[in-house]
Amino acid sequence: MIGLEQEAVSPPAQLNHLQALEAESIAILREAVAEFARPVMLYSIGKDSSVMLRLAQKAFYPGKIPFPLLHVDTSYKFPEMIQFRDAYAREIGAELIVHRNEEAIAAGANPYTLGTQNCCGLLKTRSLLDALAEGGFDAAFGGARRDEEKSRAKERVYSFRDGAGQWDPKNQRPELWSLYNSRLRKGESIRVFPLSNWTEMDIWLYLYAERIPIVPLYFAKERPLVVRGGALTLYSEGMKLLPGEKVETVKVRMRSLGCAPCTGAIRSEADTLPKIIEELMTFRRSERENRAIDHDEEGSMEVKKREGYF
Repeated sequence: MIGLEQEAVSPPAQLNHLQALEAESIAILREAVAEFARPVMLYSIGKDSSVMLRLAQKAFYPGKIPFPLLHVDTSYKFPEMIQFRDAYAREIGAELIVHRNEEAIAAGANPYTLGTQNCCGLLKTRSLLDALAEGGFDAAFGGARRDEEKSRAKERVYSFRDGAGQWDPKNQRPELWSLYNSRLRKGESIRVFPLSNWTEMDIWLYLYAERIPIVPLYFAKERPLVVRGGALTLYSEGMKLLPGEKVETVKVRMRSLGCAPCTGAIRSEADTLPKIIEELMTFRRSERENRAIDHDEEGSMEVKKREGYF
């Protein structure tokens, strides 16, 4: 990891824009820490989480990050993500809380037989709400961006959750400029989104400028996979093949990371950050086109968020 005191690489042309975003995000992080009694950062291990972590380091430097990281482990994450999570949290000296819905996992909860809505409900939403309650957290930082997906575009920077952890998009608090409403009654909480105004391109440019480590799955490499339902699903030992499926080796990378059964890869030659940024300039497709949970109409992202999902 590059130390914060070291110089970053040569600045790209958009650095002034990035500096403004960075300053806004750091101000949000500091304000939330000052206003809430027990904040926590939701750590998904993805690229946005990596940026949010770097911003937290800068916001409270030279002190340590003054809140724990919380990872909701569904037991279906890519092994490379778990390895990266443990090594990086240890390297930066962050307190890491890992929470799993062990009861549901032991009962065999999975996306194949339950579908994404029920599986996410048990392994993500229920697990997250239990973890927040057990930790007594009244504010949770999340790495969601408004440009990612339509329901996220409706979120405020300080996004209110009721006593059951649920979100009502029609009953949000006004948010004028950078004036945030942090008032809570007992049991209520706030999700704080410091990256709301960032775009996918901003994230990649910042990762490059700051030389922030990310999970290697983001870089193109020849990997074994099967084509399943039109998605390029990475193959792992023990994976049950469906009739007609065969394992192929294709140069791919992940554009977005989630649970392995529900996250497809994209064909790509981009094996460095500059190549990813260049590739991104040509994309006209959604960043989350490879995430099954975004395309399951029954369990749309907005429905999941209303129930308490990230």
